[in-house]
Amino acid sequence: MSRLSLSLAVGEYDHVADLVHGRLTVPGVDLLPVQLPAEETFHRFLRHGEFDVAEVSLGRYLAARDAGDDSVTALAVFPSRAFRHSMFYVRAGSGLDSLASLAGRRIGLPDWAQTASIWGRGILESSGVPLAGIRWVQAGLHQPGRRGTPPARPPEGLELRGDTTRTLDALLLDGEVDCVMSAAAPPAFLEGRGVVRLLADYRSHEEQWHALTGIYPIMHAVAVRSALLDRHPWLARALFAAFDAARRRSMQRLDVIGLSAVPLPWLKDHCDRARARFGEDWFPYGVEANRITLEALCRWSATQGVTSREADPRSLFLEACTAGHPG
Repeated sequence: MSRLSLSLAVGEYDHVADLVHGRLTVPGVDLLPVQLPAEETFHRFLRHGEFDVAEVSLGRYLAARDAGDDSVTALAVFPSRAFRHSMFYVRAGSGLDSLASLAGRRIGLPDWAQTASIWGRGILESSGVPLAGIRWVQAGLHQPGRRGTPPARPPEGLELRGDTTRTLDALLLDGEVDCVMSAAAPPAFLEGRGVVRLLADYRSHEEQWHALTGIYPIMHAVAVRSALLDRHPWLARALFAAFDAARRRSMQRLDVIGLSAVPLPWLKDHCDRARARFGEDWFPYGVEANRITLEALCRWSATQGVTSREADPRSLFLEACTAGHPG
């Protein structure tokens, strides 16, 4: 059997480094890796069909599959995940200091279908803040002119408008929105120009929310062009196994007390705390290990109109136990 030569676009994560740099290999495959910013990878892979294997935004992947685009199929490999209580930004002195205080307010966001936006709205709703009554404004974070992805099925009563003339930063500082909900911090926050986090102690809120819901938000997956899986049904299993091995080797490096695998103090203590909260495998791949999180994402994607219906995670992701791909 001749070897496959596959292009791979993925972020600069320690838990994919062994695969990207050739310290681990995929049987029967020669990988040609390139590491790009996430947004560029998403655009070039999902919009233009570049790359054979690439990192994808879960929100955009769910929306594409819902629209009938099955040109790529995701593995249950989740290289990026993050809690999102830190993503709410308000003007200093606004008096807004809790999720409850956002009820009925004007909230700006970069894109309705962005994965972080789905999680942010889910956080609000699961914390008792009704989405009905919130006035949403979509705009670019760093540059004006961004046109977002509209809901596939707008929820009843949704009030969402786009602003292509100003940035989210400007809208917040000008008082046109009360809060910006963004995974990336607004420039005014980074520069200390009158913008603060809604939840200063966001980690304690995230820990409480995880204890209550069991959700550890997933942002990205790794996907493969479906035509490749049709021709080579063994490929999904081989790729999943390789990504999983790279992840496990990374976790082992981090968990050694005598070395600095990454430039972070008390690294072993961070690992021990993660183990105490999430279990021995604190950054898991696979569908079943992430069932609660994936089901929540699919449910909120449907109720928020990102998708027209609620998908079953088992129909969306492949892992080691699967040789083919979903129909």
